Amino acid sequence: MKNYLNLEFILVKFPLIFPLIYFLILSVKPELEIFLIFFTIVILAETHFGSTWPFFINKTNLNYIKNNRVSLITIPIIIALLSLISFVFYKSIFLLIFFACNVYHVTRQSYGVCKLYISNPLELKFNEIFIYIYNFLFFVTGFCRFYLPLISQDQLMFLNVIIIVSILIIFLIHLIKFKFSNGIFPFITGLIIFYPICFVDNPVHAIIMGVTMHYTQYLFLTFKVYQGRTMDRLIQIPMSKYLVIIIIYSLLMSVLSLAGKSTNEILNFLIIIPIIGQMLHFYLDSQLWKFSDPHNREFILKYIKS
Repeated sequence: MKNYLNLEFILVKFPLIFPLIYFLILSVKPELEIFLIFFTIVILAETHFGSTWPFFINKTNLNYIKNNRVSLITIPIIIALLSLISFVFYKSIFLLIFFACNVYHVTRQSYGVCKLYISNPLELKFNEIFIYIYNFLFFVTGFCRFYLPLISQDQLMFLNVIIIVSILIIFLIHLIKFKFSNGIFPFITGLIIFYPICFVDNPVHAIIMGVTMHYTQYLFLTFKVYQGRTMDRLIQIPMSKYLVIIIIYSLLMSVLSLAGKSTNEILNFLIIIPIIGQMLHFYLDSQLWKFSDPHNREFILKYIKS
């Protein structure tokens, strides 16, 4: 039990080790940048996206899907088609929308993880407000840095000082109001998950570096649900098959992501496939992790809290 709790702390409550390792490799061996991006996508990012599908399409959800055809079948098809059309005709606007969806999705999970460990409604509200404020601030910063761009290097240094000092102040206020509670670590994780957007030069690192914490949280929690369903004999997918599905998906989508760097127009266009997969992940998760729904409480939340 002790090892399990330690693993949960490292992967869910406070997975800071992953962006630190990423930053260390990027700083010490900048020539490995492309390899670092690719292996992070293969090992964490696309495995996290891929785990949505065996999590969603299994017999515990079949009746749920049939009874919610519009929200779980029709709308995902519409999202996929709109993403494809927007990518073809309005690529820059679509990529901005994609980035906004990414930030919102990660923010929702950060708040959701806090809810798993906090029973005090005042503390939960405090965490929610500041996680949303800072992630919105980081989104605006990313937009102003990489889309316009408007922020100079001197302004960026000043912005970093303000953000670091303000986060330290909020951390102290949290300690004063709620002591050293069980929710302090997921709160810090949620606050800083997009902070790399304030200092990296490549927008890819801005999205991947801090969000490695989001990936490990999701992988741990979905795997925990999978184990719980298996123990209750609700699903009988062998562990090997479960892992093979995720690994194949990850490898395929990672290779297609690399195709986006190709000078060949046809190959370059293939990046829309993993992007659509990610857009569907953002939407489906908003339905699967909605614990106001009795089905999700019974077949997801129960196993997370077990």
